[in-house]
Amino acid sequence: MEQQQLKRDLKNRHVQLIAIGGTIGTGLFLGSGKAIALAGPSIILAYLIVGTALFFVMRALGELLLSNAGYTSFTDFASEYIGPWAGYITGWTYWFCWIMTAMADIIAVGVYTQYWFDIPQWVPAIGCLVLLLLLNLLTVKLFGELEFWFAIIKVITIVALIIIGLIMLVTGFQTSSGTVSVENLWAHGGMFPNGIYGFLMAFQMVVFAFVGVELVGVSAAETADPQKNIPSAINKIPFRILLFYVGALFVILCINPWYEMSASSSPFVQVFTLAGIPIAAGIINFVVLTSAASAGNSGLFSTSRMLYNLGNNKQASPAFSKLNKNSVPSNALVISTIVVSAGALLSKLMPENAFSVVTTISAICFIWVWSIIIISHIIYKRKKRALHEASIFKAPLTPFINYVVLAFFAFLLMVMFISEATRTALLLTPIWFIVLFIIYKMKKR
Repeated sequence: MEQQQLKRDLKNRHVQLIAIGGTIGTGLFLGSGKAIALAGPSIILAYLIVGTALFFVMRALGELLLSNAGYTSFTDFASEYIGPWAGYITGWTYWFCWIMTAMADIIAVGVYTQYWFDIPQWVPAIGCLVLLLLLNLLTVKLFGELEFWFAIIKVITIVALIIIGLIMLVTGFQTSSGTVSVENLWAHGGMFPNGIYGFLMAFQMVVFAFVGVELVGVSAAETADPQKNIPSAINKIPFRILLFYVGALFVILCINPWYEMSASSSPFVQVFTLAGIPIAAGIINFVVLTSAASAGNSGLFSTSRMLYNLGNNKQASPAFSKLNKNSVPSNALVISTIVVSAGALLSKLMPENAFSVVTTISAICFIWVWSIIIISHIIYKRKKRALHEASIFKAPLTPFINYVVLAFFAFLLMVMFISEATRTALLLTPIWFIVLFIIYKMKKR
């Protein structure tokens, strides 16, 4: 009997918007407030640096995925080029990353819903999760459609912010904070008002804002015409980073001096309010609600596909590789949803610092995944130089840039060790990898 395959139902517009959704999250809408408070105007440089590094990660990912039509995810080439242990640990680590992220975002759905409705936060959180599960069980095309419209909402919001901000800038608009001007970027302590230390401390938040950029790779097995659509989505990442991150933050910092930004609220709300739009808080609350739902949707998709891949490679129960009549890995999807829902119900009982530790561990684990992609590409190029030279989507500046990116990731881990806020999570994270490696060795016996 022929094995049932995942359907290639994700069209070009789906892949493009999944790529956008992966590079715009609540990290930008909410987390940028805390990052600005730490780094001041230099936060723009931090986003540029991290975004550039991740573009080269994505180029390496794209070339590796397109080098073999049988690859369904980065765990496949990690197993081939580094070893089966790397595929096993990376697959389960990626699943863990997105479970943590999805838990946080599903809880956020409940919190944002309370802005309008006085109901317990777990009710809309679980309701949203069940709805996303039902829609994802039907067809991968529905996942693509959901992400398409979620991403459209984010894009419209950011473009509206940039247009309104540029009009205020050109007209010299007066706000309660003073005149809207480019001078606000350096007139209040320069580009590095909190020194290099403040600049470096913002990097963890910036890294977390980019979590999900690799989703294009996870969707490769269900993408129609991947040879065309994946390169197109990846090559547009620099433009998206310049527009959505650098463009938005430039406008925000021109309108409002950095030191007046609240670390606990969204800079977008503050800017729309200064522009004289009274319903700004409601608009942004709707946007971050859909952004959280989008991240939860991405979490269910990526965790279920990773479990499917692990089941296919006999690195998890074969039941996870079973597809329903719609060619969706339903068992993997249901199990991932149950784990996320249990976490969503429990997370409200966690103290705030424990929740912070969990999200930081997730960011560190994503650095592992991105590093594995780069290391796999280094070995691929060394072993299959002819294949690399003939590639239709050759990663640029290799192998030099690969080593630069790896050194940058090592630097990020050192920064996290220096910071008291992230040091505990950094020291706890190796436990996850040690446990996984022990389980892998036991399975191999």
